[in-house]
Amino acid sequence: MRPERESRPDGDHHGGHRSPELEELLSSVARGDRTAFERVYALVAARVYGLVLRVVRDRAHSEEVTQEVLVEVWRSAARYDPERGSALAWVMTIAHRRAIDRVRSAQASTDRENRAARLDVRRPFDEVAESVQGRLESERLRRCLEGLTSLQRESVTFAYYGGYSYREVAELLTVPLPTVKTRMRDGLIRLRDCLGVER
Repeated sequence: MRPERESRPDGDHHGGHRSPELEELLSSVARGDRTAFERVYALVAARVYGLVLRVVRDRAHSEEVTQEVLVEVWRSAARYDPERGSALAWVMTIAHRRAIDRVRSAQASTDRENRAARLDVRRPFDEVAESVQGRLESERLRRCLEGLTSLQRESVTFAYYGGYSYREVAELLTVPLPTVKTRMRDGLIRLRDCLGVER
């Protein structure tokens, strides 16, 4: 069943871009507290579903991925590190990764079917090289993202991976819009320098 869209993390729209309640709840979830997990579910399910739907663009698949994300939150809550960013950003990063995995899986399945239909089991060298290059670039981008501050990384991730506008990112992180724009600009400059992109 699709999460209700009205659900919003408590404290999300008050000062600071962290949700102390969510961080405390994750700590309880890490100790196996099912009641705390039910509260986490109520706080983040709608936002997780919204982000996943933006990436997957299929309601049924998005609902499945949302459930997978929340199961992962339950299982891996102990791995959440407040020093690396807000609890909401941690959950949304899991959601984005799961959504991308679902899209890639669906595309891979389609590609396999197409190849089988053509009875062509050979992959041209250029296609293999392109695939390897893509993986190397993804790993390089991941390392560069880790070099940003938590707010820069969260802003860039939500805007470019989640498809959110600057205003939506500001609302999601509960920081002023000018701050998001500044952090985004600085973060993109650092990414560009890290990736060696020409101005």
